[in-house]
Amino acid sequence: MRFWLRGVSRPRGPRSPVALLIGLSRLCHTGALPESHVLPSCQAAMSRVSPGLRLQTDFITGEEEQELCRELEPILRKRRYESGHWDDAIHGFREIERLNWSPGCSAVLQRVREEAFPSGQAQLSLVHVLDLQKEGYIKPHVDSVKFCGNTIAGICLLSSSIMRLVCVNSPEEWVDLLLPRRCLYIISGTARYDFTHEILRDEESFFNGEHVERDRRISVICRNLPAS
Repeated sequence: MRFWLRGVSRPRGPRSPVALLIGLSRLCHTGALPESHVLPSCQAAMSRVSPGLRLQTDFITGEEEQELCRELEPILRKRRYESGHWDDAIHGFREIERLNWSPGCSAVLQRVREEAFPSGQAQLSLVHVLDLQKEGYIKPHVDSVKFCGNTIAGICLLSSSIMRLVCVNSPEEWVDLLLPRRCLYIISGTARYDFTHEILRDEESFFNGEHVERDRRISVICRNLPAS
C-alpha cells in the first residue's frame, strides 16, 4: 500500500530552534496545527503542508487508549514482528485490518471519522492497525492512491514519536511533526500527495534539540476510498 521514494534524502539529527521562522504562528492555524508541535525547514515547506496537516493532542483519554489496546493485543500477539514490509517501507512491525469493534472502540473511531472526513464521504470500512516495535521505523513513503483516498487519519497509542514529511520534488523542504501519545493526526491534500512521511527511529527522534523517546507504537488509521 506504500512505495518508498529512494531518491528522497533523509535529513538526520536534531534541528535548531532557528528553523521556526517568522510567520510560523500565522501558518499554524488555531485548532489545526499547534505551533509547539511543528518544526519546518523553511516557511515555504510550512506553507505547502499546513492546509493539509492537522493535529489534535489528547484526542483520546487514557481509558480509551487502554480499551483500544485491550481489544487489539490478543490479535496482535498472535503475529510475529516482521523485519521488512513487502515494499521495504516498514521495519519491525506487525499489522492487521479490522472491521468489527466493541461499542467503546467504535465510538472512538466514529469521532475520528467525523473529525477527518466530510459528511457523506465514502470511507474504507476496514481500519488499518500498525504495531511498530521500539526498534522499528517507517521509511519515507507516499501511500498509494490505488488503495486509499486523499485523507489519512491516525490515532497514536503507547508512545510519542516524530513524523517527518519531506517534499518529493524539493528534498531540502521538510517538516517535523511531534506526535504525542493519544493524539490524532490528519494528512490530506498537498501534504498527502507531494510529501513523503516517515516515523523516525529512536536514535533519530529529536524535536527542537530534545530527544523524544520512542517506544512500541500502535497507530489506528482510518482512510477514505480512492477516487474512482
